Amino acid sequence: MAICVVLLFMAMSMPRSASGGDNSVPISGAERQITHGLGGRILTNTGVWSPDSQWIIYDLRSDPAGDIFDSPRIEAVHVDTGEVRILYRAVNGAKCGVATHHPKLPLVVFILGPEHPTDDWSYGPYHRQGVVVETRVSDTFKRLDARDLTVPLTPGALRGGTHVHVWDAAGDWLSFTYNDALVEPGLRDIGISVPGHKVTAKSDHPRNHDGDWFSALVTRTVPAPTPGSDEIKRANEEGWIGNNGYIRKDGTRQCRAIAFQGQVVSAEGEDIVEVFVVDLPDELPPHATKQAQLSSAGRVEPLSGASQRRLTYTTDRRYPGIQGTRHWLRSSPNGSRIACLMKDDSGVSQIFTVSPATGEIKQLTHNSSDISSAFTWSPDGRWIAHGMDGRVCLTDTRSGETRQIASHRGETGTQESAPSKPLGEIRKEACVFSPNGKRIAFVRSSGSESATTNQICVIELQE
Repeated sequence: MAICVVLLFMAMSMPRSASGGDNSVPISGAERQITHGLGGRILTNTGVWSPDSQWIIYDLRSDPAGDIFDSPRIEAVHVDTGEVRILYRAVNGAKCGVATHHPKLPLVVFILGPEHPTDDWSYGPYHRQGVVVETRVSDTFKRLDARDLTVPLTPGALRGGTHVHVWDAAGDWLSFTYNDALVEPGLRDIGISVPGHKVTAKSDHPRNHDGDWFSALVTRTVPAPTPGSDEIKRANEEGWIGNNGYIRKDGTRQCRAIAFQGQVVSAEGEDIVEVFVVDLPDELPPHATKQAQLSSAGRVEPLSGASQRRLTYTTDRRYPGIQGTRHWLRSSPNGSRIACLMKDDSGVSQIFTVSPATGEIKQLTHNSSDISSAFTWSPDGRWIAHGMDGRVCLTDTRSGETRQIASHRGETGTQESAPSKPLGEIRKEACVFSPNGKRIAFVRSSGSESATTNQICVIELQE
């Protein structure tokens, strides 16, 4: 159901999209600060809400930029009451972070760094794992992905570190990014985890461990792509396509697919990030659980039945490839459009959409300012929420018009007119619609190098 809200414009006018269309749907939103006190709270780019749109999950970092992965716990805050619950406390020297919530169940998945870290096994891209906690039972986790660092590789186990675990719309499978600990650790791939296939790793290495889900890689990267080819040396910033996949050119449905950013090398030797898609089998192939495949170079082979292909070819553009602030590809709920950021011919970072079936690219926004954050689609597909000019904005996915949400609600609960200057910077990692489509979560950051405070804020969209 489309969000139907009452228009409240800021005194400062917004540039309108040149794409035209029906811009009559009114919008307003009241901003509330949900958390208080010192703390480097960080939201993941998607999946931060509980299914009932009442709780927001997050981790905590000590440095102002949030670049140091040292969160001691995963927390949840209730949007209406401000109650804070601790879902997990890291122990044995481990750190945790980047949490996402199951779309239907009281489950949260996040990164866990090494327990009992040592000089040769401390936190890093290839020394981390995914774990799952039940929100009603704090501090008790189950390991998502198994690790096996010896040959032969146990089917369903990995040898490195997984990161940014995201549930598909049904909550059946998880995607993640992956770095191998043994061969070409600088390469990054996309993987998936499937429930119902517990993996028991060998006990012949101190860092081996079991996993409750079966994990597999689904992309193929190479250390040195052939210039001008579709080979990639990095796959990352992925997103599931659609609530139920997408419609192929022949009219049939591809039920499981992931869009991701793939780093190619142009014919001139320039690194360019393009939009790729990997089509997945509907179910885990039976033979996948029986034998793990390693390449001649010793790398984990992708899952049989996963088909990787390039969607965009933008080397002839003035500003080729994906551009702008760090963001993750996000698909419309019906799977027909994949949103990403690219620069227009004026060098402004805009939202573009790409068809997963044909690769057709369309420019959605025509703003005078850069999109400044990661973004999400509303559950009905009508809006994209993102940051711009220091404020949270909504872009109409039909017309391309972008509107700032103008009102601010202080700690007292009284609504005030929009301040002339934002109350702290909007962080770039997240601008996340709630499952009911009536709220948007984001983080404002303020303070000094020695005492930075990241506060979780919510925009209440009013009908």
